[in-house]
Amino acid sequence: MNSPTPNHPVLLLHGIWDTGTIFCPMTRYLNSLGWETHDLNLTPNNGDGCLKQLAQQVAEYADRAFAPGTPFDLLGFSMGGIVGRYYLQRLSGLDRVQRFVSLSSPHNGTWVAYGSLRLGCMQMRPNHPFLQDLNQDIATLDRVNFTSIWTPLDAMIVPASSSQVPVGRNVKVWVPLHRDMVSNPNSLKAIATALAEPVKVGARNRASK
Repeated sequence: MNSPTPNHPVLLLHGIWDTGTIFCPMTRYLNSLGWETHDLNLTPNNGDGCLKQLAQQVAEYADRAFAPGTPFDLLGFSMGGIVGRYYLQRLSGLDRVQRFVSLSSPHNGTWVAYGSLRLGCMQMRPNHPFLQDLNQDIATLDRVNFTSIWTPLDAMIVPASSSQVPVGRNVKVWVPLHRDMVSNPNSLKAIATALAEPVKVGARNRASK
């Protein structure tokens, strides 16, 4: 059973080599529809650090920005989707987040990650132990409204189908470039739809404790 809820604040997590400024078009769009958006600059943003460390920055930001018991939603672009998953699955984020949206995230790894020996990049390779650990209990993400938005034309997530997951909803959009997923109208509409979904009763009850 689902129930409609007001718009929650949305925390946006950027991808590798990016900063929070990449979300400017998305922020303007979501703000115009009534959402309050937040972003932070994950450091280091070049793959030098373990993705776990970046997820800990998310946890620290959430504790500062949102009052205890205040529900919020989470959106991660590319690497940010994997960082968001670690926060949810390993740092108790599932107790706070009610909707999670990933945009072109390498949930099953990307062959492009073989182009770097930086730790964070290697963790996004297919079958890397970091991803295997998260994927072995990916079913826990069914506790939130989870939507993975992806494009078959993605040249950074190889194969592009790596963004598809066995839980929640997989939404295909025809966006020509990986980076355009944060600004293309097709992607933005899919994001707004995902963030407007009625929250699952269990998630609502957790946030009200």
